[in-house]
Amino acid sequence: MWLASASPRRLDLLAQIDVTPDTVGPADIDESPKSGETPRELAQRLAAEKAAAVLPHIPDNEDWIILAADTVVAQGRRILPKAETEETAMACLKLLSGRAHRVYSGVCLIYRGKSMLRVAGTRVHMKKLSDEEMKTYLESQEWHGKAGGYAIQGRADAFVKSLNGSYSNVVGLPLYETSSLLTGVGFKGGKRT
Repeated sequence: MWLASASPRRLDLLAQIDVTPDTVGPADIDESPKSGETPRELAQRLAAEKAAAVLPHIPDNEDWIILAADTVVAQGRRILPKAETEETAMACLKLLSGRAHRVYSGVCLIYRGKSMLRVAGTRVHMKKLSDEEMKTYLESQEWHGKAGGYAIQGRADAFVKSLNGSYSNVVGLPLYETSSLLTGVGFKGGKRT
């Protein structure tokens, strides 16, 4: 199996379902949203494009599974960026503070020329954040590179009032959908059966 991702969180999540990829390598694609594209559509498209970008690197005679995922955080139809600067992370936290938002993850599996897609959606409601809480969170650096400027699996979990849907989806890989796709192609206990 080839995991088309550089995310250590996705590797940790796969380990929870006893899956260890043979190869881990991110797909280099343009992740910019297209005009009019919804957050759900973006997550689905990016997962499919990441999986397809890896396909040329798979030897023809090998029985490989390609697994790719992408996670999008959205406030309504507004797609929040992956925070690369403190300013971006702060803007995301201010937007999410005291409000509900949605997290979508697209998961794509390619096996023997067939592409299969699933999308998970989770509703997350954050408490109203104080300036001090946001400042302390920014100092933690946990936000760096995270969609929406936060990592639920760290300190930001204390900001979550309620969550409706898959927790693993918010971390970056919905395990129910991923496990279902793998089981569908005969992949069990870390091996194809």
